[in-house]
Amino acid sequence: MPSYDAIVIGTGQAGPSLALRLAATGMKVAVVERGRIGGTCVNTGCTPTKAMVASARTAHLARRAADFGVTVAGPVGVDMARVIARKDDIVAQSREGLRASLLGSENITLIEGQARFRSGHELAVGPQLLTAPRIFINVGGRAAIPALPGLGDVPYLTNSSLLALATLPRHLIVIGGSYVGLEFAQMFRRFDSAVTIVEMGPRLIGREDEDVSAAVQAILEGEGVAIRTGAHCIGVRRDGEDIAVRLDCAEGAPDLAGSHLLVATGRRPNTDDLGLAEAGIHIDERGHIVVDDQLRTSVPGVWALGDCNGHGAFTHTAYNDYEIVAATLLDGEPRRISERIPAYALYVDPPLGRVGLTTAQARLTGRSVLVGHRPMTRVARAIEKGETAGFMRVLVDADTQEILGATVLGPGGDEVVHAVLDLMYARAPYTVMQRAVHIHPTVAELLPTVLGELQTLE
Repeated sequence: MPSYDAIVIGTGQAGPSLALRLAATGMKVAVVERGRIGGTCVNTGCTPTKAMVASARTAHLARRAADFGVTVAGPVGVDMARVIARKDDIVAQSREGLRASLLGSENITLIEGQARFRSGHELAVGPQLLTAPRIFINVGGRAAIPALPGLGDVPYLTNSSLLALATLPRHLIVIGGSYVGLEFAQMFRRFDSAVTIVEMGPRLIGREDEDVSAAVQAILEGEGVAIRTGAHCIGVRRDGEDIAVRLDCAEGAPDLAGSHLLVATGRRPNTDDLGLAEAGIHIDERGHIVVDDQLRTSVPGVWALGDCNGHGAFTHTAYNDYEIVAATLLDGEPRRISERIPAYALYVDPPLGRVGLTTAQARLTGRSVLVGHRPMTRVARAIEKGETAGFMRVLVDADTQEILGATVLGPGGDEVVHAVLDLMYARAPYTVMQRAVHIHPTVAELLPTVLGELQTLE
């Protein structure tokens, strides 16, 4: 039975970084991967989708060329085969670079196959039985497929399979009006597909504030995306060459037909085929591995990192999981999940950057809250770029003067919001940023202005 100092299951954002760090200390490390090196982010998440978002944005700007006094000869076309090839090249570079890093370490053994626990510290990978006193689970997640009547009888796409679609859908129906669905909806509309979003909730991205949802919806509808909210999908079926979706909704037609169907109704962890019960590793009702504040599972010597633990389904939170484990185990510097400030982005265009609390969440805290708000129509850089949709907002605790949260929907919103995030981690009063001299002309230069115009949150 091969014995190692540590075994890492999965090669998403946390696993390889941790494996390399452990190997650098002289530990013998086995890395087990059943699929493609790099996990979701590299293969079916951040890297490929943002590459395609860039292609879609280029097409969109080319169609707007006349707005900027630029002449484009003839109609703008999209070569999907070349879009996919560009995306695949970028993905391959990332994946192969990561593979080379792992194989280049003399203390790492890369084992390809499905890992399954036989006990708390024994794993079967095919005919091999591996053992180690430290095991780190980094198995990620996949698309959750709802139990819709008829779904098993029609071809449907997920975020993974849609990335490989070499032909442009005539009409893409997206079931799910949250982050993944909205990014693909705008992307394929800009590629020139007809797109309809079906969302059972009363509005898009329901976890965001209502004005954020409304602004994003206006952006999408302004580009020709059809949106059906309050629409419960009660079944799908074939309709000749098309896929028909039956809806139960207060407004709009009860039937919708399209050439392609994307199911974007959430994610589920890849924990159902690991043999966790045999190891005594506890999971919650959604299948996430239960961990403490430092990523330890219910079995001593076993940790769970990344999407599979339910503490943030993002690449950056997975990487922070690695940092927490490495700092605690190797650096004598205990770090905790609870120290993390929620931060993420929605990559529609313009992007939405979010940190900390929403206004709805801030009201529930019972604190005295101040709010600063400015539309992008009053931001010079946005006007100059011809991208004035959206707004920025900052929430402040009136008593402590610390920033509670921020929203930036507009040009570079995913980058601008980091100025607020860093100040939040410093636990500095908002007056530090208010007195800062930012560069003109930028979107971020208006943050001090916003903080100088705070009002009581009603």
